[in-house]
Amino acid sequence: MARPPALRDALRVEPGSRVRLERMDAGATFGREKATAVEATLREMERLGSLQDRLWAEAKQSVLIVLQGIDAAGKDGTIAKVMEAFNPQGCPVTSFKVPTPEELGHDYLWRVHKRTPRKGEIAIFNRSHYEEVLVVRVHKLVPRAVWSTRYDQINDFEEMLTRNGTTIVKFFLSIDRDEQRQRFQERYDDPKKRWKFSLGDLDERKLWDDYQAAFDEALSKTSTAAAPWYVIPAVHNWFRNLAVSSILADTIEGLKPAYPPAPDLPKDLVIK
Repeated sequence: MARPPALRDALRVEPGSRVRLERMDAGATFGREKATAVEATLREMERLGSLQDRLWAEAKQSVLIVLQGIDAAGKDGTIAKVMEAFNPQGCPVTSFKVPTPEELGHDYLWRVHKRTPRKGEIAIFNRSHYEEVLVVRVHKLVPRAVWSTRYDQINDFEEMLTRNGTTIVKFFLSIDRDEQRQRFQERYDDPKKRWKFSLGDLDERKLWDDYQAAFDEALSKTSTAAAPWYVIPAVHNWFRNLAVSSILADTIEGLKPAYPPAPDLPKDLVIK
């Protein structure tokens, strides 16, 4: 039996390639099965915990995780399930909302740059600077002449971060339209989740095709060698968790984080 492809290779958007989300199977599992995937995810999370500990102790490099996807794609669930592998002391999470008046008084990357990780940290962006070529585009908040220039600006910004020791891992969580409908219905039907649902979600759902076009272009124009995108089929949560955890673990392991050398200490020290 052929071995399933490495998820880091199978799901990466190669620089220069053209993404068409409608042609991609949001329910794909690449030969993985739920029973074994759950156990594999736990192993990857153990690996992530160990890698973060070394990254934090070393304090020379940092990691930025970007999560994007349409409403109900599973960004919150990914943070809750996969990122629990990390010690929160070294893992700040930022959810970017509507810009404040102060933020609007600066360039659009100002508020983002402030939240990038310090050395030793693994930072998570729940939505990100990519909203400036997604929701801004779909809702025509600025002219095309403005948002269309931001792809190159974002690439330059991310290149600068990587040159200064930050590894960027970008995940686009992909679901299909029917899956979104089902998840919205489940939110509405569950009293414990209804707070997450609003009628505004249905207005945004009407713009599905516009968002898909915006996603396609953003993924195509901003997946670079320095900061590649990974399109994660996210209909099955168990596969989403496996893909994200394994790609993250492989990426951070490639940084070779190491504990710093111990200071010179007396031999046979007895602490009283």
